[in-house]
Amino acid sequence: MTPFYGASIGMNDTCFDLLVIGGGASGACIAYEGVRRGLRVALLESHDLGGGTSCRSTKLLHGGVRYLELAFKTADTAQLRLVREALLERGHWLQQAPFLAKRLELALPTNGVIGQAYYRLGLGLYDALSGRSGIGSSRLLSSHQLRQALPALRDDITRGVAYSDGQFDDARLNLLMALTAEQAGAVIRTRTRVVALDTDRSGRLSGAISENACGQSERWQAKVVVNATGIHADTIRRMADPSCEMRMLTSRGIHLVLKQALCPEGIGLLLPSTDDGRVLFMLPFFGRTLVGTTDTPCSQTQACSPSQSEVSYLLDYVQRWFPALNNVEVGSCWAGGRPLLKPAGADVNSSRVVREHEVETLPCGLVSVMGGKWTTCRPMAIDTLDAVEQQLGHTLKAPMVLPLIGSDPDPLRTPGLLQSQRASLESLLPDTSQRPQQIAHLLGNHGLSAEHLVSGWSDDEREPLSDVIPVCKGELRHAITHEHARTVTDVLCRRTRLAMVDQLDAERLRPSVSELLTQSGHSGADADGLDLSR
Repeated sequence: MTPFYGASIGMNDTCFDLLVIGGGASGACIAYEGVRRGLRVALLESHDLGGGTSCRSTKLLHGGVRYLELAFKTADTAQLRLVREALLERGHWLQQAPFLAKRLELALPTNGVIGQAYYRLGLGLYDALSGRSGIGSSRLLSSHQLRQALPALRDDITRGVAYSDGQFDDARLNLLMALTAEQAGAVIRTRTRVVALDTDRSGRLSGAISENACGQSERWQAKVVVNATGIHADTIRRMADPSCEMRMLTSRGIHLVLKQALCPEGIGLLLPSTDDGRVLFMLPFFGRTLVGTTDTPCSQTQACSPSQSEVSYLLDYVQRWFPALNNVEVGSCWAGGRPLLKPAGADVNSSRVVREHEVETLPCGLVSVMGGKWTTCRPMAIDTLDAVEQQLGHTLKAPMVLPLIGSDPDPLRTPGLLQSQRASLESLLPDTSQRPQQIAHLLGNHGLSAEHLVSGWSDDEREPLSDVIPVCKGELRHAITHEHARTVTDVLCRRTRLAMVDQLDAERLRPSVSELLTQSGHSGADADGLDLSR
């Protein structure tokens, strides 16, 4: 480990049980599960919570139909375990956070009876693997049913199979796990980059040194340090041991949001195999269509930068499957890097790497969680805490009940309570044509906290500001004052999702958000402008 030389270093007086580096899905979930087990937790994020890969997913909570098919074609039990685990986790989040996650039906098109039977058999197994966490059985789609669900689909597609998965707000689930941990006592710091690791006289890891956006350094003491930095995991591992083998591969996936609604009935489309063997989704998304994703090996620095060739690739498939569609309009485009894990000692192409995770403990005590996927962030966190327990040398407490902010302690009560809040919000919000959408939006973002938040806003702060997503000044201010948002991009991409749906409309609101940031004391916070790559 390289000693840190620089300006004077401030000292955090607390010695934490657990210091988590990285505020994406895995880091936030580790912090959340850690405080549930009574640990003193600090989380350091170099950018924004969920600001990397974790806000750039396909927005699906799913087992992975393609992994199931691959498991049987290659007799790979690892793929099968991954599907089973992810399906159970899909059920967990649909129950624990029903305002952030919902069931979504997808159509898998086919031309012949044999193909329909093949997919029906496979999806029947997919349903069975979810066990008691199942959310609906797959079904055959007649030509009429397929045409009703996807009216602009090309004419030669006459049959299909429909199955269920989950759709969710990735950025807000990430955020609410971190905020819930913070509310329970965790220390959360964003814009705080780890620049060095500390060791004691025996060479054991004893904490880290961070640097914030103002260049101020701080030393963090911790009994265990966890590296949950996704595609950047090797950077932290090499701080701990410069000679350790590089394990991470990065594959870029890009997504487009089309202004056209190709899925008007709320049923998405899965294309099982492109010319180069990929799987593509076309999904309902805020009255528009989310199209993705690509799978392109890239460097870490290129992970969030879509290429024109990838955009053209996706648009080509949209045109192939919806040939009558004219003047395709792209409202937004973003990219994210998948953290693919190379098996130790192997040289494996990223397209063949299983989306499993691994928890590694280096001799100095650094615990790194690597690989995995959004849907399985909780098993990743639990496995990581097993390694933390080994480092602490004592058994962790049983997890206490800690509902996500916006959920009821009894998850079975949450849907009913959300429904009862609709009437309250109707009386609080302005009588506009957007009121039903605004109610759905506020409940979808804040769950059972929505009524309390809205009741504290003035009439002016409740007025909807956008026809795309009816955000209002009250929630923009709340994102800055209570949700760690520090830039326009934080607010309009990850706290409200407006920029992820319509970049031009989000750009229109940029001056208003900049003003709110300045009023809250975050001068210069708009320096990055509105940038979906950050």
